Amino acid sequence: MRLTDDLTDLATVPAFRTLLGVRLVSQTGDGMVQAGLATLFFFQPQNMTTAAGVASALVVMLLPFCLVGPFTGPFIDRWRRRQTLLWGNLLRAGLIGLTALVLRSAGVGAAVYVLVLTALGVNRFLLSVLSAGLPQVIDHERLLVANSLVPTLGGAATAVGAVIGLALRLLLPAGAAQDTASLASAVLLYVLAAAVVTRLGRDELGPEHPAAEGTARALAATATELADALRYLRRRATPGLALSTMALHRFVYGMQLITIILAARNLLAAPQDADRGLALFGTLMGAMVAGHGLSIVLTPLAHERLAPSTWVVMCLLGGSLGQLVLVASHEQLAMTTGIFVFGVGVQGAKIAVDTIVQSDTADAYRGRAFSIYDVLFNTAECVAAGVAVLVLPDVGWSRPVQALLVLFVWAVALCYLRGVRRLGDRPREVTGLPGLD
Repeated sequence: MRLTDDLTDLATVPAFRTLLGVRLVSQTGDGMVQAGLATLFFFQPQNMTTAAGVASALVVMLLPFCLVGPFTGPFIDRWRRRQTLLWGNLLRAGLIGLTALVLRSAGVGAAVYVLVLTALGVNRFLLSVLSAGLPQVIDHERLLVANSLVPTLGGAATAVGAVIGLALRLLLPAGAAQDTASLASAVLLYVLAAAVVTRLGRDELGPEHPAAEGTARALAATATELADALRYLRRRATPGLALSTMALHRFVYGMQLITIILAARNLLAAPQDADRGLALFGTLMGAMVAGHGLSIVLTPLAHERLAPSTWVVMCLLGGSLGQLVLVASHEQLAMTTGIFVFGVGVQGAKIAVDTIVQSDTADAYRGRAFSIYDVLFNTAECVAAGVAVLVLPDVGWSRPVQALLVLFVWAVALCYLRGVRRLGDRPREVTGLPGLD
């Protein structure tokens, strides 16, 4: 009911409806691109049947999110955001369309990797533009609600796009159409997102005060400001502690994601039966997404009774119960059940960390805090990919590795709990940094 009421309230703002529409349409396209890449990189009979292959492809998909995020600010503050969304979506459509053409003519190669890296980098930039433009259309009283709902709905749109993309792969006959259908569909969605953007005025999303200095100086200033933000988060303590905990838990998520891919590809299905593997991967990821969905319902209820920090600990420990199922068995039903429970814990902890960072971070540092959040979020998965190469077999599932991951989560939960208690679950006062006077 709270979710419905909040959405109804926000929906009275026409510009918010437009901005949300752009996000939902474009992130549905993102999901279709991700499904297409997963199909090409992981579920072709000749491709990515080893832990090293899966890990390297996953790093390619995540690397732009690690590198681009912190340095988008100078450009977002210099360019009209409405125009950036318009031309950025059209650029992304062109890049993905070109990727599809290259795939049809030459298959997966260096050119595809370069195009994918560029397209995902543009995607990271546009998501930052959407976030930066939101305060221009929503008043401060409703901003936190919008910040909580919009990423959740965007993530759901990505999941829907991924499901549609996987369905296209399974339903279409083998060949070029099967390989590129989800990418071609994403092109249409990106063009549609660009069309929706035109409903906004040219200056409606800002920036109010474009940066006057050159791009090089702005980037240099960004590096300095990020260093200030890191010092602030460390001194403030509670948001820094929450971000560190989130990153460590995201490492575990990355390990489980690679386990799912490899198990679906090589363990639960015959390695040569790529379509069967893809269907199993869709089932396992569907369980993960269902767990995320349940956490969206449970977390607001929990927040009425529990502090966000307490909910983080409960989600870490509760999600580890699903991991214990994975320790016990690699049968499909057991893995599906375990991944579902783990998914509840992953998303519940993430939402609580979002709340802590928003509430315990001064407005002058909040944007940079979420840039750092973004980098930690995706870097943790890249690190997981590197570790997976060293410890995971090509079938993905390993009882000793799963047991160690459970112990790792318990250690993270214990360290976080001790840190919160030491602070009295309150942020420290911080002075002497720019923007705090």
